Amino acid sequence: MRTRAPTSGLAIREAEDGDAGAVIALWHAAGVSRPWNDPVRDFAFARRDGHACVLVGGIEGRPVATAMVGEDGHRGWVYYVAVEPALQGHGHGAAIMAAAEAWLAARGVWKVQLLVREDNAPVVAFYETLGYRDTRTVCLQKIIEALD
Repeated sequence: MRTRAPTSGLAIREAEDGDAGAVIALWHAAGVSRPWNDPVRDFAFARRDGHACVLVGGIEGRPVATAMVGEDGHRGWVYYVAVEPALQGHGHGAAIMAAAEAWLAARGVWKVQLLVREDNAPVVAFYETLGYRDTRTVCLQKIIEALD
């Protein structure tokens, strides 16, 4: 999939193996990675089959925005939405989210969800401008595999 986001000038495509280093560096720079998540593993896992991918938005071939998008047969999820800090506020986040929604819609998925830490008010406000709403649900998690 290759698209051009008209409002931001990003060329958006699915990530390839060679993008891993630059994408993970962007995740760290944008502050979306967490110590308890292995970004190398997450990148590889999202690319293992057709149920997920990492979208990369580039300017002149340089990755400046990402979104990990996937579907579970019922709904879509978006993770690792990142924009290079110096380029935030220029429409790149909205463009990469539109591409993630289009990726899901092309697979027949009609509902998308994402997780935002409740104390991250600026990011919550950003997603609200895109039409996302707090569903007032509680997300529960259980780790079923011990990592080495």
